[in-house]
Amino acid sequence: MTENILKTPYELMGGEAVLHELVDRFYFFMDTSPDTWTIRAMHAEDLSVANAKLFKFLSGWLGGPDLFIQEYGHPRLRQRHFPFAIDIEAKDEWMLCMNKALNEIITDLGFREYLCQALQQLATHMINQDS
Repeated sequence: MTENILKTPYELMGGEAVLHELVDRFYFFMDTSPDTWTIRAMHAEDLSVANAKLFKFLSGWLGGPDLFIQEYGHPRLRQRHFPFAIDIEAKDEWMLCMNKALNEIITDLGFREYLCQALQQLATHMINQDS
């Protein structure tokens, strides 16, 4: 008898190595795209800390190891982002970087669309300023 084991999004995407690739590409696009200056200005010059935190958060959020919670406690994303003026433009720039990264790294179109929609909802939740 074959077991039908449900996989988490973390497992479906390929786990730790693929998630690292996704986050690295996300920050590459943020750092190099002329269309993302608003969101880039919210980050330190060195993106390595932000990269590590996003990786740890997404790991748990996607059903993998809860690395962020183990190190920092509950994500409280909205509260942690209050110091930053996040409006629709900033959210759209964040999603531009994420969509470019998803398009490069996630080859399954249906799964990519699923992730895009879920991340769009998450990014929209971070808005704390009117445009």
